Amino acid sequence: MFPIEFVFFGLTLLGVAVFHRHSLPIAACGLAVIVVFEWLFTQFPAGAGWAGFVTHFSHEWVLLTNLLLLLTGFALVSRHFEESGIPAALPRYLRDDWTGAFTLLVIVFVISSFLDNIAAALIGGAMAHTLFRGRVSVGYIAAIVAASNAGGSGSVIGDTTTTMMWISGVTPLEVAHAYVAAGAAFLVFGIGAARQQHRFAPLIKDVASPVRIDWARVLVASWVLACAVVVNVFVNLKLPEIADQFPFIGAAVALALLITVWIRQPDWRALPGAFKGSLFLLCLIASASLMPVESLPEPSWQSALALGFVSAGFDNIPLTALALKQGGYDWGVLAYTVGFGGSMLWFGSSAGVAICGTYPEARSMGKWLREAWLIPVAYVAGFALLLATLGWRPVS
Repeated sequence: MFPIEFVFFGLTLLGVAVFHRHSLPIAACGLAVIVVFEWLFTQFPAGAGWAGFVTHFSHEWVLLTNLLLLLTGFALVSRHFEESGIPAALPRYLRDDWTGAFTLLVIVFVISSFLDNIAAALIGGAMAHTLFRGRVSVGYIAAIVAASNAGGSGSVIGDTTTTMMWISGVTPLEVAHAYVAAGAAFLVFGIGAARQQHRFAPLIKDVASPVRIDWARVLVASWVLACAVVVNVFVNLKLPEIADQFPFIGAAVALALLITVWIRQPDWRALPGAFKGSLFLLCLIASASLMPVESLPEPSWQSALALGFVSAGFDNIPLTALALKQGGYDWGVLAYTVGFGGSMLWFGSSAGVAICGTYPEARSMGKWLREAWLIPVAYVAGFALLLATLGWRPVS
């Protein structure tokens, strides 16, 4: 019998996809329904009733707290980087032909490897708006989203999904080979989108006004990211027996930010929005943790490929949470599929939803599919190359 919890979970994801402006209350209601159902009619993964509920979330609270601190902390780090002046200075070095549009996508790809993909997409969208005088095609907007998702897919600090893997015990090297697929996919859609944008509206540079780089903010952002990496590596290597008992990495990011307040104040205005967005994701992750994963198909390259297409319609965060709970995946392959697969539709990733706030015309599913048709082609091509070169290497 198909567990009814998956029905509630699917309806929650469908509600989020359709009514994305009300994502937090929908996700919270979905979590509440699943908790009440398992309390009254079945049982939690750790047991029945109050004892099962407490036992389950006494294990999950570390992951949830880590993510809350990391997502809010990285939002402040992203603002430090944006306000450093580097994103404004980079377009000065672009050529005014289609290669300039392609190089801008490269910049988004690289930025997303060490910043959140949402921030990378918004930075790319802002630069594109200036360089193309507001005339940005939907296909190029989709390419910015795809570049941000591809760039973060092989980095444990570049995307929420890979960060979840990281704090769940997956090492950075176990996801890094996602870049084999991501790089190939990027070339496929990036060149096509750049040429399309150049035909639609060529790049126009403004090199008259100099840009001042705030190196103190660059130092703060680098310091916080370095603290996150060092603390996580140290805890997992030296203190593995207590790694799942306290949110070490999230606490390290929060402390590193507080220490640097005297150097540069972060943009605290970003905190409420980041906190609200984090609560939404935590509700979905908590719901995913309650699913009976023994009823899911066995992990395979076929199921990983399918998850990429599914993530185009549903948020990839709960899909990643389910995969982590189930185990047995090739984490680099999964990082690519769930990270990049959401680029195929505008609401398939947080970066897509975010950039549509700046470019509302991109919310047209018809335009996205028509002008960004190279993205699903790139997804399959990248996946095929990764499978052909490195194969399927699941981690038990």
